[in-house]
Amino acid sequence: MADRGVDLSALPKEVRDHLAELDLELSEGDITQKGYEKKKTKLLAPYFIHRPPPVEPPRQNDVQPPAPSSSSSHHGPPPSSSARYRERRSRRTHRSGGTRDDRYRSDIHSEAVQAALAKHKEEKMALPMPTKRRSTYVQSPIEARTPPDSSSGSEEEPPVRRQSAMLAPLPPGNPNNLQSPDAWINRTVQGSSTSSSASSTLSHGEAKPQPQAQPQPQYKPQYQPQYQPQYQPQYQPIQEQRHAPAAVTDMPMAHSRIAPSSEHSAPPPDVTAVAPPSRGSRPDPVVRGMSRVQSRSSMMETADGVPVNSRVSTKIQQLLNTLKRPKRPPLSEFFTDDQEEIVEVPEPDPNTPKPEGRQIIPVKGEPLGVVSNWPPALQAALARWGATQGKSPALTALDITGKPLYTLTYGKLWSRSVKLAYTLLNKLGPKNEQILKPGDRVALVFPNSDPGMFWVAFYGCLLAEVIPVPIEVPLSRKDAGISQVGFLLGSCGVALALTSEICLKGLPKTPTGEIMQYKGWPRLKWVVTDSKYLTKPSKDWQPHIPTANTDPAYIEYKASKDGTVVGVAVSKVAMLTHCQALTQACNYCEGETLVNVLDFKKDIGLWHGVLTAVMNRVHTISVPYAVMKACPLSWVQRVHIHKARVALVKCRDLHWAMMAHREQRDTSLASLRMLIVADGANPWSVSSCDAFLNVFQSHGLKPEVICPCATSPEAMTVAIRRPGVPGTPLPARAILSMGGLSHGVIRVNTEDKNSALTVQDVGHVMPGALMCIVRPDGPPQLCKTDEIGEIIVNSRAGGNMYYGLPGVTKNTFEVIPVNANGVPIGEIPFVRSGLLGFVGPGSLIFVVGKIEGLLMVSGRRHNADDLVATALAVEPVKTVYRGRISVFSVTVFYDERVVIVAEQRPDASEEDSFQWMSRVLQAIDSIHQVGLYCLALVPANTLPKTPLGGIHISDAKQFFLDGNLHPCNILMCPHTCVTNLPKPRQKQPVGVGPASVMVGNLVAGKRIAQAAGRDLGMIDDQDLVRKHQYLSEALHWRAQTDPDHVLFVLLNAKGVSVATATCVQLHKRAEKIAAALTEKGSINTGENVVLLYPPGIDLIAAFYGCLYAGCVPVNVRPPHPQNLAATLPTVRMIIDVSKAACILTTQSLMRTLRSKEAAASVNIKTWPPIIDTDDLPRRRPPQIYKPPTAEMIAYLDFSVSTTGMLTGVKISHAAVSALCRSIKLQCELYSSRQIAICMDPYCGLGFVLWCLSSVYSGHQSVLIPPFELESCLSLWLSTLSQYRIRDTFCSYSVMELCTKGLGTQTDLLKARGVNLSCVRSCVVIAEERPRLSLTHSFSKLFKDVGLSSRAVSTAFGSRVNLAICLQGTTGPDPCTVYVDMKSLRHDRVRLVERGAPQSLPLMESGKILPGVRVIIVNPETRGPLGDSHLGEIWVNSPHSASGYYTIYGEESLQANHFNTKLSFGDPQTLWARTGYLGFVKRTELLDASGDRHDALFVVGALDETLELRGLRYHPIDIETSVSRAHRSIAESAVFTWTNLLVVVSELCGSEQDALDLVPLITNVVLEEHHLIVGVVVIVDPGVIPINSRGEKQRMHLRDSFLADQLDPIYVAYNM
Repeated sequence: MADRGVDLSALPKEVRDHLAELDLELSEGDITQKGYEKKKTKLLAPYFIHRPPPVEPPRQNDVQPPAPSSSSSHHGPPPSSSARYRERRSRRTHRSGGTRDDRYRSDIHSEAVQAALAKHKEEKMALPMPTKRRSTYVQSPIEARTPPDSSSGSEEEPPVRRQSAMLAPLPPGNPNNLQSPDAWINRTVQGSSTSSSASSTLSHGEAKPQPQAQPQPQYKPQYQPQYQPQYQPQYQPIQEQRHAPAAVTDMPMAHSRIAPSSEHSAPPPDVTAVAPPSRGSRPDPVVRGMSRVQSRSSMMETADGVPVNSRVSTKIQQLLNTLKRPKRPPLSEFFTDDQEEIVEVPEPDPNTPKPEGRQIIPVKGEPLGVVSNWPPALQAALARWGATQGKSPALTALDITGKPLYTLTYGKLWSRSVKLAYTLLNKLGPKNEQILKPGDRVALVFPNSDPGMFWVAFYGCLLAEVIPVPIEVPLSRKDAGISQVGFLLGSCGVALALTSEICLKGLPKTPTGEIMQYKGWPRLKWVVTDSKYLTKPSKDWQPHIPTANTDPAYIEYKASKDGTVVGVAVSKVAMLTHCQALTQACNYCEGETLVNVLDFKKDIGLWHGVLTAVMNRVHTISVPYAVMKACPLSWVQRVHIHKARVALVKCRDLHWAMMAHREQRDTSLASLRMLIVADGANPWSVSSCDAFLNVFQSHGLKPEVICPCATSPEAMTVAIRRPGVPGTPLPARAILSMGGLSHGVIRVNTEDKNSALTVQDVGHVMPGALMCIVRPDGPPQLCKTDEIGEIIVNSRAGGNMYYGLPGVTKNTFEVIPVNANGVPIGEIPFVRSGLLGFVGPGSLIFVVGKIEGLLMVSGRRHNADDLVATALAVEPVKTVYRGRISVFSVTVFYDERVVIVAEQRPDASEEDSFQWMSRVLQAIDSIHQVGLYCLALVPANTLPKTPLGGIHISDAKQFFLDGNLHPCNILMCPHTCVTNLPKPRQKQPVGVGPASVMVGNLVAGKRIAQAAGRDLGMIDDQDLVRKHQYLSEALHWRAQTDPDHVLFVLLNAKGVSVATATCVQLHKRAEKIAAALTEKGSINTGENVVLLYPPGIDLIAAFYGCLYAGCVPVNVRPPHPQNLAATLPTVRMIIDVSKAACILTTQSLMRTLRSKEAAASVNIKTWPPIIDTDDLPRRRPPQIYKPPTAEMIAYLDFSVSTTGMLTGVKISHAAVSALCRSIKLQCELYSSRQIAICMDPYCGLGFVLWCLSSVYSGHQSVLIPPFELESCLSLWLSTLSQYRIRDTFCSYSVMELCTKGLGTQTDLLKARGVNLSCVRSCVVIAEERPRLSLTHSFSKLFKDVGLSSRAVSTAFGSRVNLAICLQGTTGPDPCTVYVDMKSLRHDRVRLVERGAPQSLPLMESGKILPGVRVIIVNPETRGPLGDSHLGEIWVNSPHSASGYYTIYGEESLQANHFNTKLSFGDPQTLWARTGYLGFVKRTELLDASGDRHDALFVVGALDETLELRGLRYHPIDIETSVSRAHRSIAESAVFTWTNLLVVVSELCGSEQDALDLVPLITNVVLEEHHLIVGVVVIVDPGVIPINSRGEKQRMHLRDSFLADQLDPIYVAYNM
């Protein structure tokens, strides 16, 4: 108790009453902890007693006389004062039923956890709290968006001081003799300081526990339990602190991952720095560094000098500060993957404990006695009792209130079983055909509340010699693990199920009334076994009862760690031998009474309560789970009423009985000779046993009757503690170091009390059995005496096989242990028990965990139950619902990662939950030295349940991995626990010049990466276009020579041509516009004119009008009338930047520009003159302008790049002609040809194809405005079919629309006669890496309507050169290569096979256009690269742009991008830098001229790449991985902020999926890209900005995120 300085019993009554009221207020939540402490200190101040710390407390196994029960020896108030709230409390606990799972209750441990947390208190951390949209979870009353001031605890909670007695000197002993039994077993925590502190309060469902002052004796009797008052204030009198030994102050700091303080000598690694974090040795513990004041103020300094203004960035700042703390050096472990890539090989820790004992000798149980009247088979025993003791009671079943419902006598049991056996064998088929043959398997489906029907069915099957397979009653199709039960039934070949009439009525049915077919189940025939449906056998029929042999008797189901359910077959002889061994070990006598609270279908409940009971004519009283929930004391009452000699319980039942025991004053447990604790092998059972004894000793419970045992479905009973002789000392306890256990060795816990595990023995080996301990992994090598291993057993009384699964059976049931040299130690096979443990002194067996609860993290073992216990010891009352916590591990990036999922109370606040989560992190880190990967809270009652209400771990894990957990709170800590990332890449200083690199490449036989299109050459003479080097001339010429040739056809949504333009019409309209410009607008030559038109022919006419008038057209996408606020500012900006002299537009757009809505977002008074071109008078300009030189600017091309830059480039007349000519050659365009264009015509190659190409080449262009597809999706495809178009050009957004919208309607398109077999080339125009998955899906989907798989290809252009590649009509098909992503991050290109791990498919970006040369260059050194390198694509071509059109004409920028020379190799040629990374590969294909074809592959934009850990990442690759992570992720975008990777994902599912995405996104990026995500932001669909070309605007997104403008659904800051 924390008030050891005050003798409470000596206080005046009113003070005690006052204290009791205070405790009550605190537990009710009517007063804060701080207020409570204050008032209490005030009350107790006058009564402090000064007491020195104890020196040598008595050890636990020293026997001492029992305590006098007078209240004078207690510290607690006498009953009178606390009776009021005790009574109230018992009422409440009774209601709450399933309170915190006290399998794990241990006050020593709670205290250790508090002490560990207290350490963390010293160095407060600022964990950023996640941001959550209010609508998502209404639970939270706090303002969701403000980060808490600190995370490790609010100021109100005073630090818990470790009680001085815990640090009392250890008893003297030989320090070297680690293996001596005394040293490791008989040591218990010294002193009487086993008190708990506030954190170990039990968590009830609805009710918070009332505090209760529990008597605390001064001495430690041998049976003194480690169970203390459930509630004690975290309070320590001041006087006592002074006497705490120096060890408290000079304790080395827990070397913690979560909140290391400034005391570490290792420099804090920057998570993002290129240099690897220094993994220094453990720092000197007593360096006192930065003061707390400093550390708080430095929290808000920013990385990279970014001012902390927005709330989001403050949180990111907190996160950065958190991450700068040093990491613990990880344990040695080699990680190699398929490429032998070493992940991170930490130095092995020389201080790792290693086993030092000798090899273990197998332990033998006492011989199995031969008793003359033991039956030859179990059925024979039933026959005997049925005949001779027919009136003797066999089974009493209870109703839901706990009252006896019926008693089945041995006579009735025998006669009903015989009737059932007869019916099964003779009466199931039509005309009495025999359906069942002996040896067939039959499912037994009976509810937990109906033991009688189950007994009859089980023994009926044994008598009929069919094999019963008991399973749980399926309640719904969604039961946890239901399909796995189907796997069990399938592997056992079950076709028939026995059940009761009531149970059958309750099974879920289809609308037609048939039993529902469960997922994965075989077809079953259901047979009802109620007596009225059974046939009485004829007089002469007798069941055949052979002597027990090795045929299977029954099959017990077992769920393994991964969730698969297998059947353990138990032979008839094993069943009988097991009953004999249990009878001998437990000393069963005829006619005893046994109370069974366990499930009678399997395990101990079946072995003792059904099988051994019948063998010994025991009377079993079965207490179902439902009764226990309603009345937790029912089993104790049954023991009392029936004077039962044996009870079968779990720790849960002990705990429930303690909670409710005050309601029953006069129960007596004196009749019990054995209280068998079924989960006594759980290390945390010891405290439940102690606590139960503590409470019920006064009710006659004797200490020696508590018998923990260890069992497993395969080995059956492994060990059981025999009932003791009254008065003999109890067996000793082992107090082990958790650190040692994690390395698999047994060490007495001496140094750190916090990480101790107290384990009780589970008695001796079973009679007639032989046991060994072997290593759990690898070959079954015998362990050393001080090593933890798996217990394996050889006995006739054990399982024989996994039924129907011979492969798995061998590994478990036929294990032959080997010695250190790998030589088998004998011939006899052992069975693996799945239990981890060791053999202690006196051959006592100790179990420390189960294989299935084992988490192997970085080569160390942790037990899931231990982690649950630690989490439960962290004040779960306010947060965790009924103590429901599950722990499992998931494999991410070559190691297991620990995940904890708990159910959150409905009334828990966000703050409390987040607080609890951060404290659990710290506690687990301190005590177990393992980092948590993920901690999630889910709403109450949503974790999948096992039939008896526990948590179905494998299903919970599957839910987590599938994204179906729907957490309401989540905390990911990948930064702290992922310590095996590859070392960051160190960029070599450029000491080697580009020339040496080039020579090196040549020597190594590598080609310089360059490629060229074919020569533009001289065009044939008869083509008159060469005389007209300006497009204006070309149009004029066409109007004269071929006036009625239709150049453009514009379609509407119905596919009807709404406008056409022949050569002469276009010429005349251009003349009208030129005249209007010179007259109305009084525009001078060379001035810029903005064209603001929807996609159509008006735009084309206006363009040529400007050329005729000698002005420079600037084509601008018109504002969206429904979204002026977002689109109009961009228009305004381009108009301002281009210094436009006037605007040409339509009437409706002119009205829009001058509307009130427009005025809201821009200043409409300052527009340049606006000319509407709809109804112009028929005028001709005086003459058509001809530029003096071809270098003059023809038009300006403005576009917003993906990084949000608005750039305008100048395109000269010469470039326009060269480009049109190049396209004409590549695509073989002539006046007889027709092409279809469905894309926006505002910039780049899209504009060239829409407006310029037809006038130059004379072909006809069918124009389809993309917005028309919104009203008619199939418009583009049906146009291709109707016009029999051979060549079509589109954008990715159009292709995506068709793929998503029409993908399922290909049959409909076919029916309408759509046929795409005419399409020879379908080219996607883009300035990005080809979207391979989209083009593939498109080709596959529309293959059904005749689209050739070879038709789809892509083009590539950039700002400096609008068209570099374009798939033409001739030349080889575009090829696809697979490159290794790991190499790509190092700027290397390594080709791998398709399907290789970490491979990335890339498609060639079309063929290089005629007249274009490209070369791959190192962007830093500007030297040419070899073809195995990734570098910047530089281009040399007559149609490159002339430069950026900038207001101030920044020449340096222009020269840098447009006229650059290589630093070596060919210093004469002028190149333009595209700003894109790519590589060139020579393929096996031949081009038109017969040479081998060089393909250009574009990887991504240089300014979009992310530099992380010294490696280069392309956002699209990470985004592709993220989008694959969960079906609810619609789109995602990534960017970095101060070296943190931020992932923004659009959620297309319901908002409750939002938090499921956080771990999945973190996992996939870690697995596939070896990166830790810093922040995960979940937003609504459509939040990620996308430009007109369908490219993501990641920088806009980043700015909105930092300015807190995204309105996210959830923001998670990964620790």
